[in-house]
Amino acid sequence: MTNNVNTIDPASTKLGGQSAFTHISQSRKTTNTLATILVYGTMLTALIPLVWVLWTVISRGISPILTADWWTSSQQGTLYHSAGGGALHAIIGTLMQAGMASLLSIPIGIFTAIYLVEYAGGNRLGRITTFMVDILTGVPSIVAALFIFTTWITLFGFQRSGMAVALSLVLLMVPVVVRNTEEMLRVVPMDLREASYALGVPKWKTIAKIVLPTALSGIVTGVMLAIARVMGESAPVLILVGSTQALNVDPLTGPQSSLPLMMLDMFKAGTSPAVLDKLWGAALTLVLIIAVLNIAARVISAKFSVKQ
Repeated sequence: MTNNVNTIDPASTKLGGQSAFTHISQSRKTTNTLATILVYGTMLTALIPLVWVLWTVISRGISPILTADWWTSSQQGTLYHSAGGGALHAIIGTLMQAGMASLLSIPIGIFTAIYLVEYAGGNRLGRITTFMVDILTGVPSIVAALFIFTTWITLFGFQRSGMAVALSLVLLMVPVVVRNTEEMLRVVPMDLREASYALGVPKWKTIAKIVLPTALSGIVTGVMLAIARVMGESAPVLILVGSTQALNVDPLTGPQSSLPLMMLDMFKAGTSPAVLDKLWGAALTLVLIIAVLNIAARVISAKFSVKQ
């Protein structure tokens, strides 16, 4: 049999000794150059405020955090306007409040996202859940704090405490975790699921052993974005917990400070050099904690995620 497959003559693709596929007009080259300059210019423009903020925080907050007392002692017995003391009470409060919120929010958010992607299939409950998540995503932190105040404190009679702050942070954190996890699960190719089903693997095990590990890196990134958001919230700590200069490791009773609350206290205390040093030191400490958590999360996700 005669092979009738058409072939392309390389010589026919030549235009004036130059390949037609590589020939680009001068106007297109100019447009490409302008677009490249525009992209790099906007990127540099976006970096200017970021670098400026980081430089301001680091340059003004580096002095107090270099002392050992900053990490090992609280402000108890130290006047706001006096130098000395540390931020241990605020660091512990921030970690405890964000930690409790994460313990509640991460499982709820991930399992909700799994339901929406793997099980809902566009049913009524799935549509309602998606709608409610969209609403919670835009809820201001002050609204979440007021809701917890009217229910947890006024209705149920609990004290203002770090636990109340954590509950309000849950309302802010869950929709972020759901949205990010949902997007990452949708990125996982359907072929992986179908191949697993074809081998007789149950759906729950496919999700646990294939889908989640494949999307782990993106899920961890989304979770860290949610944690970073709630760690810097100031409205819940203003309404739901009292300010204190002493260390309180019991989140259920009594006032419990945090780094945002410490910054607000210092801001209200005046503009003396000692006060400003503590204010900027608390800001830099918060940035460092978030940076360390992000680095640790990326290391964990890189170690346990599926290698492509």
